Amino acid sequence: MYLNAILLALREIRRNLMRSFLTILGIVIGVAAVITMVTLGNGATRMVSEQISSLGSNLLILRPGQRMGAAAFGSAAFRISDADAIRAQIWSLRAVAPTVSRSAPLVAGNENWSSTVTGSTNEYFTVGNWQFASGRPFSEEEQQSGRAVCVIGETVRNKLFGGQNPVGAQIRVKNFSCPVVGLLVSKGQGAMGMDQDDMVLMPLKAAQRRLIGKPQDVSVILLSMRDGADSTQVMAQIRRLMRERRKLAESEDDNFTIMDTRQIAETLSSTVGTMTTLLGAVAAVSLLVGGIGIMNIMLVSVTERTREIGIRLAIGALEHEVLLQFLIEAVALSMLGGILGIVLAFMACLILSSVTQMPFDFDPGINLVSFLFSAAIGVLFGYMPARRAARLDPIEALRHE
Repeated sequence: MYLNAILLALREIRRNLMRSFLTILGIVIGVAAVITMVTLGNGATRMVSEQISSLGSNLLILRPGQRMGAAAFGSAAFRISDADAIRAQIWSLRAVAPTVSRSAPLVAGNENWSSTVTGSTNEYFTVGNWQFASGRPFSEEEQQSGRAVCVIGETVRNKLFGGQNPVGAQIRVKNFSCPVVGLLVSKGQGAMGMDQDDMVLMPLKAAQRRLIGKPQDVSVILLSMRDGADSTQVMAQIRRLMRERRKLAESEDDNFTIMDTRQIAETLSSTVGTMTTLLGAVAAVSLLVGGIGIMNIMLVSVTERTREIGIRLAIGALEHEVLLQFLIEAVALSMLGGILGIVLAFMACLILSSVTQMPFDFDPGINLVSFLFSAAIGVLFGYMPARRAARLDPIEALRHE
């Protein structure tokens, strides 16, 4: 009986292909929209997490001021001694990298480029999870004497040296010459579209003397926590130490900021997830519209096939058999719409992921849920037309013109 009902339903769908396609169009669009929104949202969440984590391992950022931008300039800069105190007193830290940065013109041969020049110690490579493609980090003598040597990123290498190995070559930074001693492995785009490979790193003392002109000032201190360390506890310890060193009274607010990139990543991921849920819910309205379309067409179908239903009932078909036939027809329509919607969403996600450079994170779970929901739509909106068909009076149905 069930097989016969399925075959009859498929025959009816095939008999009116254009009408069937237009009927399920709302389901197709609804399923495709929901899956596309969720997939792109998952890809965006993953991309944000990867970009934040690429900045460093268990990274904390300590900077003067309470806000980004010009507001930070009203607060006193850190000193090298602050970084030394943190390194000596906070045992949960794996690496402490005091840094200064300044944009500067770079020249190598006939090529020139403007980039961010950062001064720091070898711990900068540990904090940022940097690997060397060629060359080496700074020697102890170079760091202590403040000798002008540099390690460059892939973008700077491409702009100044093309595809050549830059190690051993000379570049002019601002108004002084700087031998290249190392080339870093490319990381690509980072958070907020920042090119992480567009950078030049030199010993902290060299940058302080030659670029900043303040031998003891430090603009930012990058801190890498040990695995398993409680970031909340570590941040509290750093805050107490820095308030003490900056001689802040209990009534005074902090004149520095500690940022945990892991918490930033979780916050951004949560925000993206919430937006994805909202957009998915809006897209799901199309499924309800599609369900109403199915109910409307099934009611029309019952009217068109009144004599057929009357004949079936007159020769002994039971009410539940007629109900089952029309219900299966409605479910088959909605399931077909669900399958087409999944295929359409897969193609759309492939194209959009390629265009937006987001990871392609196609979740089988949301596909299954969307498909089952489309089938449930068929049951929900197909029941009333099926019930109406099953309750027709055989005599009145046979008289219908």
